[in-house]
Amino acid sequence: MSGRVRLARLTDLAALGELSRLSQQEHVDARSLGFPVSRPRIGVFSLFRLPLGAFRPNDLLFVYEDERRISGLLRVERDASRDEWTIVELDGIGSGDSGDTRFRLVQHLLRDGAKRGAIRFHVACSDGQGNPELFMQAGFARYGQERLLFRGTEQPLPQAWSDDQTRAAGIRPCQPLDALPLARLYATVTPAPVVRLESYRLTDWERQGSNSRVPRSSLAPILRFAEMESYVQMSAEDGPSQVQALLQLGVAREEQPHYLKVMARAETDVTPLVSFGLGLLGARIGRGGSCPDNGVLAPVRTYESPIDRRLEDAGFVSLDTVTLLMKEAVVRVAEPALVPAVR
Repeated sequence: MSGRVRLARLTDLAALGELSRLSQQEHVDARSLGFPVSRPRIGVFSLFRLPLGAFRPNDLLFVYEDERRISGLLRVERDASRDEWTIVELDGIGSGDSGDTRFRLVQHLLRDGAKRGAIRFHVACSDGQGNPELFMQAGFARYGQERLLFRGTEQPLPQAWSDDQTRAAGIRPCQPLDALPLARLYATVTPAPVVRLESYRLTDWERQGSNSRVPRSSLAPILRFAEMESYVQMSAEDGPSQVQALLQLGVAREEQPHYLKVMARAETDVTPLVSFGLGLLGARIGRGGSCPDNGVLAPVRTYESPIDRRLEDAGFVSLDTVTLLMKEAVVRVAEPALVPAVR
């Protein structure tokens, strides 16, 4: 291949919009990350309108150009607080060359990220179109899978809970002081290898309710279109009160679905928490029509069952299962520690 990878320019906008649109269709020569596109507001192109529609100054967009024709694009979000980069969109179009185009884009991203101090690269993709193989060839490692569930607008949202109901269920808004209990909750419900790879710090948990993306999900990029709220469910059955579950709500400001994420201990029934969250979304949507009702998306990792079954009981249906992959750009070393010595 004789083409080259470069940063996108404003003059590329029209071509990139068309390339992104084609990549989300059933096109024989197109490849993308393969998120579910069976519903009009869930495809990657629909979620982000145009590739540059919600672009931030610290985000990056690379294109593959061959003979003055753009045949590939790679869009990246950068989290400055954690030095992590997330691949949001990776498209390639061409007769038999789309796989090579995308691989060259990923390789260029990894080299550029190493120069800019990136610590981790994240991506979520479907298992089709050679996606996992492409990233694993580039040094990414699988570390989880998520089921994407969707609750459509044909079902009315439940009524918002009263203050008495909320207090009786032990539900309250998150506070910065919940950082340590939330970190312990996460470590309890998450496999140790995943905890080590994601490497959250207490400062990450302290930002709950302020556009926090912890814990990470495959749908994290859509959270920039939402106002985030976080709630915890407490229990005092066995001695001191402790955090039993975490609820994150993303109330969409644009034409995207709302976001609902639940993390809970295995013995916790999350049905009340889900009902509370849906009722709160109903109240937000009904407040003067300021929030559009485009349904609700909920990601659930495969090891978090039976949360997915409780969501299905609340009217959610499964869309697809996506794979989570990550590449670390730094080498982990053992932390220094004191050890006993014999003289």
